[in-house]
Amino acid sequence: MGRIAVTGATGQLGSRVAALLAERGVAQRLCVRNPARAPEIEGAEVVAADYADAAGFRAALDGVSTLFLVSGHEGPERMDLHRNAVRAAAEAGVDRVVYTSFLGAAPLATFTFAREHAETERLIRESGLRLTALRNTLYADVAPHFVGSDGVLRGPAADGRLAWVARQDVARLAVECLLDDGHANQVYDVTGPEAIDLHETAAVLSEVTGREITYHAETLDEARASRAGARDWEIDGWVGSYAAIATGEVAVTSHTVEHVTGRRPWTFAEFLAAEPRAWAHLHAPGRG
Repeated sequence: MGRIAVTGATGQLGSRVAALLAERGVAQRLCVRNPARAPEIEGAEVVAADYADAAGFRAALDGVSTLFLVSGHEGPERMDLHRNAVRAAAEAGVDRVVYTSFLGAAPLATFTFAREHAETERLIRESGLRLTALRNTLYADVAPHFVGSDGVLRGPAADGRLAWVARQDVARLAVECLLDDGHANQVYDVTGPEAIDLHETAAVLSEVTGREITYHAETLDEARASRAGARDWEIDGWVGSYAAIATGEVAVTSHTVEHVTGRRPWTFAEFLAAEPRAWAHLHAPGRG
């Protein structure tokens, strides 16, 4: 197996992948924009790399055979950054890319960012790189942050369902995909084990936090009005993520994590029980 490079190692997912690779004794290169913020990972080489600097990113990938490519931050320039990163990987001689895509990625997806993921997958394949696409659903880790200060989770998701997935489970899957070349040229739907709607999501959060949390199904007009003042691309992405739940585009329950790693991923309730820091800000007054 050739050298593995991990991007996004200062972030929530990349840092988990890097730590799990280190536990397996795997030599890796951490490609980060700011080396001073890189996690201390035993045996890892840290190099400065930024998708915005195609030449610099290409140099950072010298000698790398497998790349864990974390998608760039949402924004108008995101696809330009992805084009730079993919071109740099191809020019550097990288063989395979494990890319963090999104469930239901397609050119006409309701969720605008899912369209960008579909385009990035296409760019990777057409560049000659072998692709392993991890089409992750929405992260369980961020669900508590969708709740407003008034204890209401709002969005135009109607009664649609989704199987929240924990970043830790995605990281476990990513490591197996990075280490086994048999995952080349594969597209994986990545979800938790059970699909629930947002009423059920709010009920689980209420049970765990001891605070009354409810879900209000907004109309599309209400949703856009509630985000007035944000930039258009932000509103489109935020509304689209909920709308994709409503249409059923993310109502998928896959067995990918268990099949590849040998261990079932957490349910939403199990994640909250295991990771109390994710919802500590929602504690009921007076509760420990």
